[in-house]
Amino acid sequence: MRKRLRFPDLKERGIVNNRPTLQNWINKRGFPPGQLTGPNSRTWGEDEVEAWIASRPTAPKPTPTPPRRPGRPRKAADRTGAEA
Repeated sequence: MRKRLRFPDLKERGIVNNRPTLQNWINKRGFPPGQLTGPNSRTWGEDEVEAWIASRPTAPKPTPTPPRRPGRPRKAADRTGAEA
């Protein structure tokens, strides 16, 4: 078994910057949930974190350009200058 990482270790390695982001990744992005090693301590295996990083896409996600819709049509203006 490899080294166990705590939150400060993840932060030091540049994996995550804050705890809310880490919790979001655990809930929605498949980051390993880790293991409770005490009442207020959670650790992650170095190998499981590295496997998660290796499984992430390396290229940025392409952003499709939405088709442009024409703007609102202009109001028809009476250009004769006559008042009603």
